[in-house]
Amino acid sequence: MFEVFGNAWKVPDLRRKMLYTVMILVVFRLGSSIFVPFLDPTRIAALVGEGTLLEFMNTITGGALGNGTLFAMSITPFINASIIMQLLVVALPPLERIQKEGDEGRKKINTITKFVALGIALFQASAFYISLRNYGAVTYTDGVSGFIAMITIVGSFAAGASLIIWLGDRISENGIGNGVSMLLFAGIVSRIPNSIMGLFKQMSVERTQNYVLVPLILVIYIAMIAFVVLMTQAERRIPVQYAKRVVGRKMYGGQSSHIPIKVAMAGVMPIIFAMSIMSLPQTILYFFGIDGNKEGFWDGFLRAFNQNTLIYGVLYFVMIIGFNYFYIAMQYNPVEIANNLKKNNGAIPGIRPGKPTSDFIQSSLSKITLIGAIFLGFIAIFPIIFTNVTKVSGLAMGGTTLLIVVGVALETVRTLESMTMMRSHKGFLE
Repeated sequence: MFEVFGNAWKVPDLRRKMLYTVMILVVFRLGSSIFVPFLDPTRIAALVGEGTLLEFMNTITGGALGNGTLFAMSITPFINASIIMQLLVVALPPLERIQKEGDEGRKKINTITKFVALGIALFQASAFYISLRNYGAVTYTDGVSGFIAMITIVGSFAAGASLIIWLGDRISENGIGNGVSMLLFAGIVSRIPNSIMGLFKQMSVERTQNYVLVPLILVIYIAMIAFVVLMTQAERRIPVQYAKRVVGRKMYGGQSSHIPIKVAMAGVMPIIFAMSIMSLPQTILYFFGIDGNKEGFWDGFLRAFNQNTLIYGVLYFVMIIGFNYFYIAMQYNPVEIANNLKKNNGAIPGIRPGKPTSDFIQSSLSKITLIGAIFLGFIAIFPIIFTNVTKVSGLAMGGTTLLIVVGVALETVRTLESMTMMRSHKGFLE
């Protein structure tokens, strides 16, 4: 990996792209340090407790949510909007036609996604403001009404979310990698030192237990990273043989190839889908001022959706498996692959062209999808299981965040490697 970065740094064009990406990430971190007026950071930090939706959001925002800063919403509104648009493109024929218009269609879909993201940002910011107000984290100065404070806080959060989308677009256009992924990566990585310090602080409590568990957590982190890298790179290769054909005096075809089916083809998207659905009850109840700290049905319902409860873990696992199948069904069409093979005189050895080929690909895809879904579900709920068994919350930044960090790191290295080869390859003319 370091060799790839070193080779890329030697290419002037790539060096400018890398520096530009770093500059945008620095701006992103600076925005995460600008405090929004009328908020008490100490009370917000208390509200963002362990095992809640707000704790996870605080992790992926790089601590911006817990500090009540400008980028408290981070890139999550845009991610939720992208998920909604992907579902609507499949469900609504007009949007599907727009997407099939090529680059112009994708630009239109991206513009619509940004407006949807703005609406989601306003809704989430309003829900968060109501929770902060009920928790006493909103402070009023002399001569400032509650309405002005509300407009300032909600407007700042929504404006910060919009600015992050713009920063992500700049990375995608002028930098290295996908802008949204890079901003998520930067936010999560910035929390790693705090997470490590939190682990060592736990060694001062119940020392006989934590002197064993804290080093064990570090070992588990390393093992999880290795496991995620292995499963992310793993794939099932379906062999393909192309028939020979003679055109004039030349013979074409006859070569062997394969169809790669990755185990973790959907990446982290099924987890994000499931988490977005699971977060809806909490977001809606926060909007109505229910924080789970009182007695009553809805407060109890909110506590049941705490991230460390058995109900949450089971529903989360089942939804990840379901969304993994759904996402791959949208992205992967066995019938189209079988038709393309037939048009190009290709065939899977021992399988007849046409429907038998599509059935074989579908069967292989279903098996690989199940393995990938179980892998994603296990990685996502393992921190919940570990926390409930050991009562140590050292793996709070595990699962989903680990998948994002490893996935973005691998994708960035692959992108840099391909860019380096493209710019340094001499070609046959030389």
